[in-house]
Amino acid sequence: MTETETHSLTAQDCLVALMIAVSLSDENVRTMELVKIEDAVNTLPIFGHYDTDRIQTVSQMVIDLFSEEDGLDALFGLIRESLPARLFETAYALCCDVAAADGVLREAELRFLEEVRYELELERLVAAAIERGARARHLTE
Repeated sequence: MTETETHSLTAQDCLVALMIAVSLSDENVRTMELVKIEDAVNTLPIFGHYDTDRIQTVSQMVIDLFSEEDGLDALFGLIRESLPARLFETAYALCCDVAAADGVLREAELRFLEEVRYELELERLVAAAIERGARARHLTE
């Protein structure tokens, strides 16, 4: 991804980037997480006009950023620059769903979610409600 492409992220690109990032946060991308991302992009109204061919490009951008020393800071800078505040709760909900997709929340995923809450300046009660909803949706029994 060139520097020009990096700075022209759509709101949907930002949502995809965060979902990919939470999946990569524990250095082990699981099939259920990828299925959750694909399902979100294919079914949620926010992605109704999204060009799904961009997923690969956005994924590679996140992978590249994660390989840099300050890559996470750079990712959050791009997110703050390109994601409208009205979608911050949506972004966090999608991240929670991806993290919970395989039924296990790992320490790295929890730390990443904490960072997302901080970077998006989500109120603690709002974040807790979103987390509770994700947990309820992903219970197995």
